[in-house]
Amino acid sequence: MAPPRRLLVLFGSQSGTAEDLAQRIGRQAARRRFRVRVSALDDYPVAKLIEEPLAIFVCATTGQGDPPDNMKNFWRFLFRKKLPATSLSRLDYGVVGLGDSAYPKFNFVAKKLHKRLVQLGGCPLLPPALGDDQHDLGPDAAVDPWLADLWEKILALYPLPAGLDILSPDVVLPSRFTFRFLDDDGDQSEPPEPEPGPPCEARPFLARVLTNQRVTSQSHFQDVRLIELDVAGSGIQAAAGDVAMVAPSNAPEDVALFCRLLNLDPERRFVVQPAEEGAALPFPLPQPCTLGRLVEQHLDLARTPRRSFFELAAQLSPDAREREKLAEFASAPGQEELYAYCHRVRRTTLEVLRDFPRTASALPCRLLLDLLPRTRARSFSLASSPQALPGRIQILVAVVRYRTRLAKPRTGLCSNWLASLDPAQGNFLFFGCRHQSHDFYFQDEWAELSARGFLSVFPAFSRDQDEKVYVQHRILENQALVWDLVQRGAWIYLAGSAKEVPDAVAAALRAVFQSQGAMTATEAADFLAALERAGRFQSETWS
Repeated sequence: MAPPRRLLVLFGSQSGTAEDLAQRIGRQAARRRFRVRVSALDDYPVAKLIEEPLAIFVCATTGQGDPPDNMKNFWRFLFRKKLPATSLSRLDYGVVGLGDSAYPKFNFVAKKLHKRLVQLGGCPLLPPALGDDQHDLGPDAAVDPWLADLWEKILALYPLPAGLDILSPDVVLPSRFTFRFLDDDGDQSEPPEPEPGPPCEARPFLARVLTNQRVTSQSHFQDVRLIELDVAGSGIQAAAGDVAMVAPSNAPEDVALFCRLLNLDPERRFVVQPAEEGAALPFPLPQPCTLGRLVEQHLDLARTPRRSFFELAAQLSPDAREREKLAEFASAPGQEELYAYCHRVRRTTLEVLRDFPRTASALPCRLLLDLLPRTRARSFSLASSPQALPGRIQILVAVVRYRTRLAKPRTGLCSNWLASLDPAQGNFLFFGCRHQSHDFYFQDEWAELSARGFLSVFPAFSRDQDEKVYVQHRILENQALVWDLVQRGAWIYLAGSAKEVPDAVAAALRAVFQSQGAMTATEAADFLAALERAGRFQSETWS
């Protein structure tokens, strides 16, 4: 009886490089007709490893020889002293390590994992591959030849099924995810409430920026910011030595460019699920979600694209010249040219898409999560004491900005996003009443918030002058501001009389969209309806 042709690829990844390589190995396995599962080590039920015939482990080394966060539970289990020496006697395996030889414990995790697997009876197909970030071509310099030898060994043990060949690189493999657009079937369901619990990556806390102060002189080459965040009510318990994990967003102009290049409607809503039963999404995502929110908050447009990006883009490109160049960048012989084009100058994913416009315009939404890496939270050491500042945290941020031979300076996504946050831009209130002295509700509270920089108020006192002035007039007087806020993702809340206010305000907003957004009347109406469907325009009115 032929051995089962299934392969398990497990990864421990901190920055995403090991995960990307694991997915690449998974695609290579699928092309060789294996049933393949790719999973983070901590997402895999480790007790089932004794049942696996074939596995490849891809592990990064972090810090001073530490395992990545998403394999620490696996690590603790594997090193239990009472595990039998024959636990993994059925397992053929390979180990790929990703590390940096500038550190003393180079690829420590991969080396220790390999040694432990041997102790438990596992059969290594090859010595571990030890990728090195210090090499001019990066880890692929060691990984590529190792993988070529590995597949030769594996196919000798697990031959291709009769009558089947290895799938051509031109064949696009099925996506790992299923996209469904809600406007395709009229589904108007609302996003579920987030599960209760302490703040984490799946449940981030939206902290208010209290201060954003440059602490280096204007003449100093390095812009360093002291940023203070309000975390009162979050349940966050900070202590000395802790770090704050901050999830940045892409710049609005970058989101707009990406959507133009790919012909995406940023207000279009979708739901997405893993294609494989039991698998998980690569990052927490609200369901449903708009394409604009996906691009702004979850896809890393500022990252230098990895080799897998070029591989998939080449398969999808309808343009012969662009496809040939993308395929060259994805190939093993093309890595020196890819390094010169991308990595040496730190060219971003967005800039690559702009260089290959015909390919970009042909990329389908259903493959966005396969094509682009997720935006990962960045860690910053706390620069404050919880005893001195209860309910607040401070971080010291060096704003990353430098030049390469490209005309546009290179910027760090998170540090520049943090530096752009203005505590004075919080909220905008268009308030209407009859008289400032008679029915200007919460006047003192609005004034206090305005004085502290948390609110900008645009009052409309309809009876304090001969010509009546209403909220819709103030909106039209501040068209550029309103349009800018909407473009930056603002949420609009309307409260007032159900008699005339909703129609008048909606008409004013449509006028803003037409004049500032260069829309037709129909397009402006559709745009406002899309905002309402996405929950970004909400009304509470009464008669």
